[in-house]
Amino acid sequence: MSRTSVRSNRSSRSVRRSGLPTVERIMQNVPYPTGKRLSVPEIYDKRAKPIPDVVRDHFLREGRLEESAAIQILKDASDLLSSESTLVDVEAPVTVCGDVHGQFFDLVKLFDVGGPPSNTRYLFLGDYVDRGYFSIECVLYLYALKLNFPTTFFLLRGNHECRHLTEYFTFKLECKVKYSQKVYDVCMRSFDTLPLGALVNRQFLCVHGGLSPEIQRLDDLKRIDRFCEPPNSGPMCDTIWSDPCSDFGEERDGDYFQVNEARGCAYFFSYAACCAFLRNNNLLSIIRAHEAQDAGYKMFKKNDSTGFPSLISLFSCPNYCDVYNNKAAILIYDNNVMNIRQFNCQPHPYWLPNFMDVFTWSLPFIGEKVTEMLISILNICTEAELRKAAPPTDGAEGVSRKEVLRNKVRAVGKMARVYKVLREESESLLVLKGLTPNGMLPLGVLSTGTEGLQTGL
Repeated sequence: MSRTSVRSNRSSRSVRRSGLPTVERIMQNVPYPTGKRLSVPEIYDKRAKPIPDVVRDHFLREGRLEESAAIQILKDASDLLSSESTLVDVEAPVTVCGDVHGQFFDLVKLFDVGGPPSNTRYLFLGDYVDRGYFSIECVLYLYALKLNFPTTFFLLRGNHECRHLTEYFTFKLECKVKYSQKVYDVCMRSFDTLPLGALVNRQFLCVHGGLSPEIQRLDDLKRIDRFCEPPNSGPMCDTIWSDPCSDFGEERDGDYFQVNEARGCAYFFSYAACCAFLRNNNLLSIIRAHEAQDAGYKMFKKNDSTGFPSLISLFSCPNYCDVYNNKAAILIYDNNVMNIRQFNCQPHPYWLPNFMDVFTWSLPFIGEKVTEMLISILNICTEAELRKAAPPTDGAEGVSRKEVLRNKVRAVGKMARVYKVLREESESLLVLKGLTPNGMLPLGVLSTGTEGLQTGL
């Protein structure tokens, strides 16, 4: 398996310092991942529905499903989601949730905070995959819940539920590591069926991203043909990609929309555009996700005509990417009262970057040590000792032999620098590889050291 059983680099360093044998399990309080893959009969009940608790508990033990079982859940969910409107109607009370981004163990915590899905109405605003290393677990578990509670559990599409981003980030690779290309393809087809928006209590428009200049009325959103890969422009793109202006509510010009250069597509929408849309559609506020928030949520400037926040952003994955140290939040709307509940991140198993196996991860360390050995061998004798021991060489042949030796020393030294950069800058190298069109490092970047790597980034 490519997964490492060590939970943190800190624990592995302590192992080396303590001199413990490497064959023993260091984190004794962490159970071994289960190697069993559950089949269709093991996860489906007599009603031909997946059993959410069985799926959840198995995933918490880091288990997987048989490919046929995973595909069955994905296809069943696709059939159900295809029957829903592009703009679904959701009644209160409801708990609204933002981005999840593959943080399965935090998703389980979310349901502890928000209440069991069996008696709680939920609306998720998209971005279930990428960034985190448990995206397929999030998708399968959420789909299992949707199949069991089709009228009280709602899922919208985010900008990451597409082929373009899942290939660029980690979800496609995760599917191939844990399952297969086939599972990924079926999952992508299921994403094409996800609704784009929800109308909550006929008061709140809920979408993943934001507004579009091509959507003035709710009927404009309903008319979008959503059963496709999101295009790079147009109302569908805008709905899942747009953001509020950075100076939302303090704009100095009267523009409703500006090109969203930060995202590379869609728009920034202004406070004026937001208020106009709410007024034209007799709505109270827009609830969206799509942006990380330190507190897990953000209330934007109030609408002058209602005194209610014109826009609300939610973000439901705590300690985003394991580095942001942010809180997560969900919104509970009941009896015309809106409450925000925050929660912190949960411990989770550790994966090496990009699902790398331990052998590949260790190659830079091994390479650096091998080159150090070569340099040590070359340095056994001083230059004076070599001149004394070597037979006299005169003329062109002697010069040529000396140049060959110098080139060998230079090659070993260059190799040593390359492996040192690989070891010390492994994270930056992964980022740089992800930024290049072909996934390869620029020629010669390793030999230039850390400074050259930063220039490449």
